[in-house]
Amino acid sequence: MLKRRIIPCLDIKNGRTVKGINFVNLRDAGDPVELAAEYAAQGADELVFLDITATIERRKTLAALVERIAGKINIPFTVGGGIESVGDVSLLIGAGADKITINSSAVRNPGLISEIASEFGSQCVVVAIDTRFADNEWIVYVDGGRTPTNLFTRDWARKAEELGAGEILLTSMNSDGTRDGFSITVTSDVSSIVNIPVIASGGAGTLEHFRDVFWNSSCSAALAASVFHFGEIGIRDLKEYLKKEGIAVRTC
Repeated sequence: MLKRRIIPCLDIKNGRTVKGINFVNLRDAGDPVELAAEYAAQGADELVFLDITATIERRKTLAALVERIAGKINIPFTVGGGIESVGDVSLLIGAGADKITINSSAVRNPGLISEIASEFGSQCVVVAIDTRFADNEWIVYVDGGRTPTNLFTRDWARKAEELGAGEILLTSMNSDGTRDGFSITVTSDVSSIVNIPVIASGGAGTLEHFRDVFWNSSCSAALAASVFHFGEIGIRDLKEYLKKEGIAVRTC
């Protein structure tokens, strides 16, 4: 079985790392370059950088900051925010990103997934899905969680795979920032119906939450932010715990 990955996430606003609850009430969490270097040193398997207001502010991802971070780390680096074209992807790959993630632009222009996959390979394309449970359905949201769509999450995940996505970054808006645990139901559902890796995101608060999402779903990775940013869980400690719980992870 493939080893599960642990991925810190840098949510970026105005050049700083921020973190909120349910996508709102953001607070400062530190300098992204310093955090990135620390996570690489701790043994993180990958790093995700999301410019969370790029789409709603109709601007491009901060390529200069991406370049600064890439120069400080030696682990796979995924970047997202405001990506709308193959040209945008080329700029970020040139700045040091290994993969890109698209969300709102993929929903509005599904063909963009195929265009990027054709140019750079499916392994480069991570489709991010922000989902909220409402009226007994998991619904896809865009614009940094501001705008609901008419897409059901499981259907959109399958479509993204068909179009060439190499990975799904699945964030439960209900759980985001709550530290009450990952939304295992939707994570298990989506990871069982696609044949590409799924990253679980939203809700990590304890070591046990990581164990539970790996035990109860076939997700390939778990992503978290605040518990890492504020020093509540160390990546080395987390990996040691998971190994003791019988979960295969990469050695720090």
